Amino acid sequence: MTLLQLATFGVYLIGSVSFILALKFLASPRTARTGNLIGAAGMALVVAWTVFTEPGLFGNWWVLVGGGLIGSVIGVVGARRVPMTAMPQMVAIFNGAGGGAATVVAVSEFLTATAERGTGGELLPTIPMIATLLGAVIGSVSLTGSAVAFGKLQGFIAGRPVTYPGSRVVAGLLLATLLVMAAALASVTNDTTLFLVFVGLALVAGVLIVMPIGGADMPVVISLLNAYTGIAVAATGFVLGNYALLIAGTLVGASGAILTQLMCRAMNRSILNVLFGAFGTGGGAAVAGAAGDQEVRTISAEDAAVLMAYGKSVIIVPGYGMAVAQAQAPVRELMDLLLARGVDVQFAIHPVAGRMPGHMNVLLAEANVPYERLKELDEINDAFANADVALVIGANDVTNPAARTDTTSPIYGMPILNVDHAQNVIVLKRSMASGFAGIDNPLYADPKTAMLFGDAKDTVQALVSGVKAA
Repeated sequence: MTLLQLATFGVYLIGSVSFILALKFLASPRTARTGNLIGAAGMALVVAWTVFTEPGLFGNWWVLVGGGLIGSVIGVVGARRVPMTAMPQMVAIFNGAGGGAATVVAVSEFLTATAERGTGGELLPTIPMIATLLGAVIGSVSLTGSAVAFGKLQGFIAGRPVTYPGSRVVAGLLLATLLVMAAALASVTNDTTLFLVFVGLALVAGVLIVMPIGGADMPVVISLLNAYTGIAVAATGFVLGNYALLIAGTLVGASGAILTQLMCRAMNRSILNVLFGAFGTGGGAAVAGAAGDQEVRTISAEDAAVLMAYGKSVIIVPGYGMAVAQAQAPVRELMDLLLARGVDVQFAIHPVAGRMPGHMNVLLAEANVPYERLKELDEINDAFANADVALVIGANDVTNPAARTDTTSPIYGMPILNVDHAQNVIVLKRSMASGFAGIDNPLYADPKTAMLFGDAKDTVQALVSGVKAA
């Protein structure tokens, strides 16, 4: 082993340790920023070392510099200008970019290897060929699947599950076709046309997998696609012989898979049910029938403010409605006023609240809500019984008591926040339209519940004024 190879392994080791430390720090909102910086520094070190030491790579420095500048500008502008409500869309796009990059590398490596082999040569080695096929198919699925997820989140594509008769059969046949083609490419022929058709069908598969998934499951889909991208990157690292890329992809794939499993458990559903269950309506639909005609009690902002200002304990339950209205800053102001009056204020965060993992934590952190006041479901659920007021801001399905009692409900068995156990429940909501699951919420007809209709930001600001006047 030469000194250069030894130094390269040392740099890869430093980079890998930085990735692991980054994941460790990302586990908490308090240290997430540090984790991001550590991971970025480790990746920058590995990229710089590779560029300067890999034979022939530095000769194309203008491509690297140009691509790096373009990517940096997109990243910086995106991070600074994209609103927090659109963060799930940006994550979907970045996921797709990673998958697309893995696909391009796989195609490039295949074309280069077959060109070097020449016509009539031996088959490419099996193991590298399998890794190339994995990078191509998983990267392609991640690319187009993320594009569809972005379209659903942005409203370009219907948020409801898009299915048609025989859609599962078509998806099954496509998967079987991909398996047969992969086997042929690995063991029978390295035909270029067959490989490109294989990649094209994998791109179609990404669309067919995500289109039948409803908006309620988008947090899980984003997490799953993140895992796909990690696996594709790991396969790319294997093909290129870059151990740092292999380890980074494996870490992303493993963490994404674990997060997907945790979120499925939080909804009491399997990953197969998420992918093929065609669950939900995409949100905003009017609830039909008698359930949609339920009678509810309304309350004024002034009365709701008095109820909270003279209570001892208030638990705030944020949901996607808070994100849409950008109400996190007024919510923080409301918290400060209540704390100044001696009222204990906590935030109850459901694992699948919002449109991506940790969506509510990010929004509240942006508004400088102290981390110690953010409580996960298991930490806060028993506290609702002692709370004077549960303030629900645009959270529908994660507060639906039908998940505990109605065995016919599609969300039956899903762990929910026990807001109905509080002494009083105030729900901030634009209308009586359903959540993303498309079902009625009996919480709204509970005698302890009062509805305060309107835009979340406007109604929270009205509550702030009411608490000041109380």
